[in-house]
Amino acid sequence: MSRGWVRLQAAAVSGSVAEGVMLTTLPLVAVSITTDPREVSLVNIVGQSPWLLFSLFAGVLIDRVRRTTVLGFAYGVQACAAAVFAVAGLMDAINLPLVLVLAFVVTSAQVLGDGASGALVPEVVEPAEFAAANTRLMLIDRGVVQFVVPPTAGFLVGFGFGMPPWLALLAALVALLVSRGIPARSVTPSRKHPLRDIADGLKFLVGTPLLLSITVAVAVGSFAASAYMSMFVLYVHEILGLGAVGYGVMMTCMAVGWVASSFVVRRVVARLGYAWSMRISQVGMVTCHLLIAVLPPWPVAIALVMFADAAIVMVWNVCSQSSRQRFTPPGLLGRVLTSHRALAWGLTPLGALAGGLIAAGFGLRAVYVMAAVIQVGALVVAWLGLSPRSFEKQQADTDRRAAEDAANAAQNA
Repeated sequence: MSRGWVRLQAAAVSGSVAEGVMLTTLPLVAVSITTDPREVSLVNIVGQSPWLLFSLFAGVLIDRVRRTTVLGFAYGVQACAAAVFAVAGLMDAINLPLVLVLAFVVTSAQVLGDGASGALVPEVVEPAEFAAANTRLMLIDRGVVQFVVPPTAGFLVGFGFGMPPWLALLAALVALLVSRGIPARSVTPSRKHPLRDIADGLKFLVGTPLLLSITVAVAVGSFAASAYMSMFVLYVHEILGLGAVGYGVMMTCMAVGWVASSFVVRRVVARLGYAWSMRISQVGMVTCHLLIAVLPPWPVAIALVMFADAAIVMVWNVCSQSSRQRFTPPGLLGRVLTSHRALAWGLTPLGALAGGLIAAGFGLRAVYVMAAVIQVGALVVAWLGLSPRSFEKQQADTDRRAAEDAANAAQNA
């Protein structure tokens, strides 16, 4: 185990604590200010918009600047957002506009941090360990950290909305310090215009059928997930009759699902292969969305569905991220990772808006019916575009390209 991989994990733990505290607390603050579904959905709409606005330019930065520098900058932005939130809490100056600004800033830092850490994985682990490494990072981000963070944030909110940001500030500063010790390759500055660099990343992603199929499936699924998650805090409050701590517990159930899945995802992928793992995951997501829509308001049953949904999504995400790392040239990886996020997650603000409008017009349960129907579209894309044959062909193309690049490098040496 390399020193860089150990430090990358440590930075991920601290950074995810900061991010998790902020993203758990902000919806609770919004609900304390207003219960209008349309206004609550604004937190998700504004909070998710940086994935659409900044992802492509973030990819250029990640491929042009040493990736550890970008990661450290992202943690610094997180720390600043937490500090503003903490001071506002002390001054009793928290309002909805401030919540929206903070949601935007925290997600902007997430855009940079996730892209940089994903691009660093091939620099600190071997290709055969990509699935295991991505499982570990996702476990840290959504599992182990969020197992502790949501109930802790919910508990701290009981003493005042200004308390959780102090924890987030401390965690972000620790992540910033640890990230400085991660070794990273030097980067040769590109002389191209940034828009040309962006075009190169998009061209590779869109021109690679397997990666394009993954991106389209994620885009459709992200729209559905954003719609139901933007309303989940209201679902917990109004249908399940639970408060802030109950919401934190529900989020913890999702984290437990991630943790449980992390112990088996590597074996599942090894047994089924990438293609069937991803296809079956999509079937599971559709089922979970539909269950939330039709089940009676039994908190235990809903908690089990959230557990299962998170476990299934973990399998999909590991396969999705590992596929981009396996099949993308190193010099394009930052742009391909963030281009995927821009295209795949660019619809999430619209999903959150749709969730708010559907909930206001037809009730909260209608949001989950809509999410299940939309998720069927992602299932169709995955079933058609992610066959075992597609993965075999892409691996052959990648091996051939690598051999050609090696031959050209030897000739020019």
